[in-house]
Amino acid sequence: MNAPLRAAPLLLGENHDGMALLTLNRPDVRNSLSEALIAALTETLRNIAEDRAIRVVILGANGPGFCAGHDMKEMTARRSDPDRGRAYFKQLMDACSTMMQTIVHLPKPVIASVQGAASAAGCQLVASCDLAIASSAAKFATPGVNIRLFCSTPMVALSRNVSRKHAMEMLLTGDLISAEEAQRIGLVNRVVAPGAERDEALKLAGQIASKSALTVKIGKEAFYRQLDLSLADAYRYASDVMVENMLARDAAEGIGAFIDKRTPNWEDR
Repeated sequence: MNAPLRAAPLLLGENHDGMALLTLNRPDVRNSLSEALIAALTETLRNIAEDRAIRVVILGANGPGFCAGHDMKEMTARRSDPDRGRAYFKQLMDACSTMMQTIVHLPKPVIASVQGAASAAGCQLVASCDLAIASSAAKFATPGVNIRLFCSTPMVALSRNVSRKHAMEMLLTGDLISAEEAQRIGLVNRVVAPGAERDEALKLAGQIASKSALTVKIGKEAFYRQLDLSLADAYRYASDVMVENMLARDAAEGIGAFIDKRTPNWEDR
């Protein structure tokens, strides 16, 4: 008797020298964000937040596309609900927003490794990551306007990465932009040859992983918090962060190593 077939996991994970490699694994549907995939990614990121062995996260995807956004077939199936899907759509949007914010609030940097097209919530996912490496074959879009469903939630992350006019052009036209254009407007950091994006992300992650995890955590949190403050409040907040950071053991070690011209020994405290 043949063994029953088991569904492949929606999210793959491996640990590579303190770097967590997460891979979206719905290649047959361009890694669209089903309810289950959103839940799996959120739970995995929350577990990583508590794992002291992991210092950096790389988020990639299998197949030709990075992420096509929400799973429209899954969403459309709920239009037959008594409320035409209102409660489900609200639950799904809230879950997706929570997942995106989990990336931002994660005390470790997250690097997107983009091998193919990232559209709608897939583009939002790239924008939510702290850094992004893209293949020259990758493309980006917020095309909801083309199907009468404006990309309102992707707009939140997109508008916090690129200038207003560039964000509005993407949102209002729905056009795909190239990886090079995405780099020019600040959506991605680097563009590399197809197939080289993961290695480049690993190289960047390794560089970050060599730093004090405590210092990186402090810096990432401060970066996002100060963005929402006025200039004066941002300086007051950043000054307080600098004082607390200066009192940390790793800061004393790092400064001492700099003065003594030696390699620092981080203790992440």
